[in-house]
Parts: sequence; C-alpha cells; structure tokens
Amino acid sequence: MATSNERQVAATRREPDDVLDHVGPGADVVVPLACGEPRVLLQVLDEAAAAGRLEGVRVHQMHTAHDYPFLHGVYGDRLHHVSYFLSAIGRAAHDEGGCSLVPAHFSDMPRLLQRTTRCSLLVARAAPPDRHGYFSLGTNADYSARLLGEVPVFLEVNPHMPRTFGENNVHVSQILGWCEADEPLFEVDPPPVTDLDRHIAAYVAERVPDGATLQAGIGSVPNAVLELLADHRDLDIHTELISDGVVDLVESRAVTGTRKTTRPGKVFTTFAAGSRRTYDWLADNPIVEMLPGRLGQRSARHRSEERFVSINATVEVDFLGQCNPRPSPVGPGRAAGPGRLRPWGDALARGQGFVVLHSTAGDGRISRIVPRLSPGAAVTPPTRTPSTRW
Repeated sequence: MATSNERQVAATRREPDDVLDHVGPGADVVVPLACGEPRVLLQVLDEAAAAGRLEGVRVHQMHTAHDYPFLHGVYGDRLHHVSYFLSAIGRAAHDEGGCSLVPAHFSDMPRLLQRTTRCSLLVARAAPPDRHGYFSLGTNADYSARLLGEVPVFLEVNPHMPRTFGENNVHVSQILGWCEADEPLFEVDPPPVTDLDRHIAAYVAERVPDGATLQAGIGSVPNAVLELLADHRDLDIHTELISDGVVDLVESRAVTGTRKTTRPGKVFTTFAAGSRRTYDWLADNPIVEMLPGRLGQRSARHRSEERFVSINATVEVDFLGQCNPRPSPVGPGRAAGPGRLRPWGDALARGQGFVVLHSTAGDGRISRIVPRLSPGAAVTPPTRTPSTRW
C-alpha cells in the first residue's frame, strides 16, 4: 500500500508544459547553474515565447549549460536571459546583444536574487524523490537551494541526477509540481595537466600541511595540486566545486576531515561539475554536504579552521593583485563575471591562500603579470589578507 508521501508525490506529477501555469507576465524565473539546469523546462519556456504566450519574463542564471534561441534575444522582452556569470554559450549570446550581464560574486547570489528580483519561480533539475517524499537537487545547491521553502518551485526529475544530502532537499509538500525528463547530465572533462602545471603545483603542495582544510578552484594547476596531495594525511574539503580531482583526492584516503572543528568527516561543497564518475561518486554519499553559495563560502564554518588553504587559478594578474580569472585574455564586451576568489579571503586570516598561473603565454612572448589587466577583463579584487601568496 502506498504511503501518504508516495500518494502526494504521484498527485503532484505534471507534464513539462504545466510549468507555464506558474509563469505569469513579468515573472522572474531562477535557474541553477550547469548540471542543475532543467533543459526540458527551459525548452518549454522558449517554445511558449516563440508562440507569443509569454510577456516580460526573465530567466536569471549563472553559467548556462545549453543553448536556446531566447539566449540570443530573438523574442525581445517576451523572454529575456539575465546572466550573472557567462559560460562560453552565454558569452557568445552576450556579444550579440541577446542577453544581459549582471556581474556578481557567487556567494552574493542568493541575497542578490532575493533583493532585486521577484523570485517568481525556481525551476531546477532534481533526483527522483525518496520514500519520505524529498527531492534532492543533486549536483547543485549553488544559489538555488537558499530559495527552497521561500519561493514557488517546479522540478524536472532526472533519473541520472545523483541524490545528495545537505541543504538542497525539498519536500513534495513545498513544490508546485514535477515532471520527468530522462537525458544525460552535462559533463566537464578534467583539463589536461602538463609538466609546467605540476612544477607550479609543487610549490603549493609543499606548503600544505597535514590536516589542512582545502578549497580548490577550477583549472589544471589546482588539479595538479590535488594530485600531489595524495600522500598527505587527514585533509578536509570545503570548496565551491567538486570535480574529478576532488574525487581522486578523497579516494586516495588523504581526506578524513578528522582535524577540522566543524562537522568532522564531512566534505562541504556548493555544486558539482565533472565526468559521470563524479556524479556516480556523489550518489547517496553521506560524507558530502551540499550548501548554498553564501553558507558554503562565507560562513564561520571555514573561518574557524586554523589550517584553511585556498587554491585558485587565474590567467592574468596586475601589480595591484587584481586577477583576470577567465581562461584567456578577453577584449571589450567579453567580460564574463568577477569569479570566486574574493570570498575565500574571509577564511585566510588563519590559513593560506594561493593564486596560481603560468607567468607567460605564447611560448614566453606574452607576460601574464602586467601593470594593468586586459581591457574588458573580468576583475577579481585581491583577497583581504596579507597571507595570500602568488
């Protein structure tokens, strides 16, 4: 016999088109980043805009994973995309004048959305519900989990989405409805690690003590650092992103979390983007806790750790310590957003921060250490502590 939760889950199942019942004129629709993006539901919105069924709707998102006509402004004000950090797809759309850019630090996103938008509806991917009637946002907590229980929610359930734990779960009683879409998750291949990357990484790895709490950003050098830490002991992970490099380090048994003061034995993160191996590792993994961006990056949970080590990559740094974190120099009109380096400075008064980069490019002809950043660069200000190292 079905339980009350199972009956409620069945009663709230809808078709993808039913999301339109909750998107009125002038609605602000919030979408998670990367794997959390509900592609089928966004296609429904796109088709509705093409048919003239939407009016003044805005989609708010960091780092879109898939392309849609509405990103390119083809429907005018009927359906408009507002990006808070441009992916490669979003950058092309922004260059065409099709979408808007509001540069924002990742940790500020929940508060920014709540203060500047109506937060009319959150649409997100989720793992299938459990027997208690809870849906998990799986790979994502990012800024979207902070809105759970506070704004209307419509979910796209994907059987490929891993069930995870933390503050990214929502009960069936708190959602408007859910539909099902069976398609592979967005995957990110690990960047290739070169000998130069490992050479740079060695300078960082030798300064990381046993028992350190690690935050590692995106890039081949941070991945190389993680590789070199496999023989360390009692490390902990508290980072905005889990990818294949973090999984490798945890599986090397270097990560135990036994020396940290907050929630020993737990890995804190805000979202995951990697290969299918990373998503399979996350599924029902009790050591991983998904936290919204502001909690994951700026809470006392990491400021209290004495051995906090932050490792982030950039591609250009000026004499003031400002960073351009984009994967290549960008020209006017191509700034993607300010990146995620600044918030981790809050934790470094009792630890260390490393910003890593190749000092030159173009076979040594182009310096990445410059008096001024490239025009249009996405500027990340220096962290607020003298302990940051370059």
